[in-house]
Amino acid sequence: MVLPAEYKIPGNELNSMNKKTNKRVLIPIPALGSDPSEVAIPWKLFTQRGFEVVFITPDGEQAIADQIMLKGSNLGLLKSVLGARQDAVDAYVEMEKCDAFCQPLKYSEANAADFDALHLPGGHDKTVRPYLESIILQKLVAGFFAAGKPVAAICHGVVLAARSKDPETGKSVLEGYQTTALLKSQELTGYNLTRLWMKDYYLTYPEITVEDEVRSVLADQQQFHKGPTPLLRDDEKHLNRGFALRDRNYLSARWPGDLYTYSLEFIKMIEA
Repeated sequence: MVLPAEYKIPGNELNSMNKKTNKRVLIPIPALGSDPSEVAIPWKLFTQRGFEVVFITPDGEQAIADQIMLKGSNLGLLKSVLGARQDAVDAYVEMEKCDAFCQPLKYSEANAADFDALHLPGGHDKTVRPYLESIILQKLVAGFFAAGKPVAAICHGVVLAARSKDPETGKSVLEGYQTTALLKSQELTGYNLTRLWMKDYYLTYPEITVEDEVRSVLADQQQFHKGPTPLLRDDEKHLNRGFALRDRNYLSARWPGDLYTYSLEFIKMIEA
């Protein structure tokens, strides 16, 4: 079922989720440069729910998140606007102590058959390019779609999904899906606010934005949804600020400001 672009999770959903379950969620991350919020907040909510979270990295070594986002270095007065929020920093510090994060599997060791769901975080530092361009991950993503298992992608993670090809048609697995992703306006705003001293740090691929690439694989431009204006980040008490778009087994969101809405909806999908 396709939910409308205006879909929001009711504010009482967080408190109603107290039943423990036993599901396995796979989270691929790049060796360097993942967005710390988009990895740590879902990890915390998934583990609180009783899910087993398994991380995979290119070589099976512990990953390092984007330190500019994590620590706010070089962001100056924009740290509170562009950097990771304190709840995400706290969750990341906690996550760094867990065995699953410290001892990840290799990309090549993961198989869709062994997991119940897949979460694709983003990150805009250019060090995430190998993650977005990984043929191994693209085939893995396609395997989850072929099996009809829940797949969630946020921000640049939607690019990885968009680049994943259906082996039967050779087209993107997202071709027939409703989706959102990091908006072009958001990406260019980050770039324009910081380009004087950070150059094109905010442009993972200077030649094309996330929104433009995702739109390019869709069968119809009406399948891309911008959602409400992304001004404030959501949290446990303000889920109405977030935006997550679900189409069948696939869930997408735009930026860290959607994380709680996105993560809680994904939990519902996994348990359904």
